[in-house]
Amino acid sequence: MQKLLIVCGPTATGKTALALSLAKKFKGELISADSKQVYKGLDIGTGKDISTQAKRKGYYEFQGIKIWGYDLVGPKENFSVSRYIQFARKVVKEIVKREKLPIIVGGTGLYIKAIVDGIPTAKIPQSPALRENLAAKSQDELFEILAQLDPIKAGSLNSSDKKNPRRLIRAIEIATWNLEGKSKEFKERIQKFDPLFIGLTSSREYLFERIAKRVETRVRQGVEREIGELLKKGVSWENQSMSSLGYRQWRAYFEGKKTKKETIEDWKRQEKKYAKRQITWFKRDRRIAWFDITKPNWADSVEKLAKIWYSSNDAKKN
Repeated sequence: MQKLLIVCGPTATGKTALALSLAKKFKGELISADSKQVYKGLDIGTGKDISTQAKRKGYYEFQGIKIWGYDLVGPKENFSVSRYIQFARKVVKEIVKREKLPIIVGGTGLYIKAIVDGIPTAKIPQSPALRENLAAKSQDELFEILAQLDPIKAGSLNSSDKKNPRRLIRAIEIATWNLEGKSKEFKERIQKFDPLFIGLTSSREYLFERIAKRVETRVRQGVEREIGELLKKGVSWENQSMSSLGYRQWRAYFEGKKTKKETIEDWKRQEKKYAKRQITWFKRDRRIAWFDITKPNWADSVEKLAKIWYSSNDAKKN
């Protein structure tokens, strides 16, 4: 069974740095599982730091390690979990063919779940007619429609999902297909992996301090200028990319409704809320081995566990 290493956890815990270190030790290549990094031009706010990376055909190279999953679509394009699945599965197969270890790294739990476990509803297509019909409806109206179609799904949504029209519309699409009995058309075989889940964590206080510092760093690096350039190129606040965390918080500032200080503080608050949601998501997965980044020698412990898991593959081959 194919080995697959996953480095996950909340934002600002140093997942990419750890994944790069492990890739060097175990001949690996990285695949980003970050829903914001798929957009071209959204670099500073998403933490790509591409100024230190060499762009190749289809991937970036950093410290001699290939990183896949950046810049998959333009900032005016929409991107779905289904498209991510198609991309990631293809790259995983290519990495394996090169006899390298695929390493998934990121904090978008849905992307990780899509690769490892599959999402049966991911291939259900969008309905332009339905979306046009729902476009003018409020989030409360959308939620009421979903509640009528699929009360169980509606009841399972968290407060963030209930306020997100895009997610509500997608849930209505899926519920409609289920009621029409069409979902069975999209069942597929999921590749089975031998995964190792590494989760990075820390105390809330320490994590929130890191988040605040990282936001300030990205402000200094010029995220305001980056957003301004995107707007000049015709990217709209209504585009999916600009709803990304670290970008949508700047809309009121650019429209003259908030000060820069207020914008930065709001960004920090929203990043912390996002981290809480990530923690809730990942804590449900009991396969994850958690490591506290504030503990001494935690990285050595990760490497030790990974070495045991990775060497078991050789044992099976011999």
